[in-house]
Amino acid sequence: MDLATLRAKHAALSPVLTERSRRVWAATEAQAIGYGGIAQVARATGIAASTIQRGLRELASGEVLPGTRTRKAGGGRKRATDLDATLLRDLDALVEPTAPGDPDSPLRWTCLSARTLAVALEALGHHISHTVVAELLHGLGYSLQANAKTREGRQHVDRDAQFRYIARRVGEAHRQQQPTISVDTKKKELIGNFKNAGRTWRPAKSPQRVRVHDFVIPATPTTGGKAIPYGVYDLHRNEGWVSVGIDHDTATFAVQSIRRWWQQMGRPAYRQAQSLLITADAGGSNGARLRLWKWELQQLANRTGLAITVCHFPPGTSKWNKIEHRLFSHIAMNWRGTPLVDLATIVSLIGPTHSRSGLRVRSELDRGEYPLGVTVTDAQLATVRLTRHRFHGDWNYTIHPNTRKPEKSVVV
Repeated sequence: MDLATLRAKHAALSPVLTERSRRVWAATEAQAIGYGGIAQVARATGIAASTIQRGLRELASGEVLPGTRTRKAGGGRKRATDLDATLLRDLDALVEPTAPGDPDSPLRWTCLSARTLAVALEALGHHISHTVVAELLHGLGYSLQANAKTREGRQHVDRDAQFRYIARRVGEAHRQQQPTISVDTKKKELIGNFKNAGRTWRPAKSPQRVRVHDFVIPATPTTGGKAIPYGVYDLHRNEGWVSVGIDHDTATFAVQSIRRWWQQMGRPAYRQAQSLLITADAGGSNGARLRLWKWELQQLANRTGLAITVCHFPPGTSKWNKIEHRLFSHIAMNWRGTPLVDLATIVSLIGPTHSRSGLRVRSELDRGEYPLGVTVTDAQLATVRLTRHRFHGDWNYTIHPNTRKPEKSVVV
């Protein structure tokens, strides 16, 4: 039989041959050829001559293995743990954080990668590679783990009760067809050619070049400084409004953003509205203890004729605010990988934001000045018609207008 025929037969059979059947087939072909058959089959198939000789011995013995096996029991390379009785114990002691050991050991303050552990085990007298270390760790029940954000610190005893109270008030407003909004300030963004997290499709090997350092650029009318996006999310209509400020994140700016939402989106949708429910965080520019926030809401109530109810989320629970994952997250996805080079870019990227659930967003630049340090006097605070709710009046309150006559439909 010529070499070409042997090569063709081997190429056709090799995908379905096991380790044992491969050498038995090669031995059968060598036996059929006769003298010089082993060398000829070895040249044609690349199978070692010693392997073919093992196949001949297996043919001569007539031994048959069970159909589920390709090797004899106990065949193959021994496991590292079979050859080294203390290997698993030493590895577990290195990884287990509560295991006894030297507290001053440098290994306790380094990243416990498979390679680092292999080196440490070598120092203990074990001969092992990092790949075997990884296999043993999986066998011990370990896996690569990232940090999990679950510890929120001390929580208020009425946290869950406040969540239920907010849900009940939102449900009541929805049944009465009264507007309910979630408000908050999105993360302040640097304006300029800075890196923006995320990736976007571009021609291969041509990333957009941005600044190395995130130092604030002096503000100009179009670029530089910081952008302050304050969002208003309509819980019933799945609509959002974002005012992009460039001065300071104050209570005056927050209420002005709510007022702009009401003029542009809220009032056209809720013609018969008599009240407005706001869900907000307990801190920041819309904080529960902020005098200016309540004073500005009184001015808004007077201008709109709406009774404004505010329900604050307990401290440390801002991530439960609907606006975070129904509006802000979609904005972040929409402008991922795109440098926010100027104000026009920021507003243009916020406006087209949408989601599969039908989210619609409008955005507007607010060039107003909102100075810090504005003080609300006791006399001014006394004019705020604030009614505290029976349940946690510090978190839940309603501000009534001093007049029921709503403001005229004008754009400010």
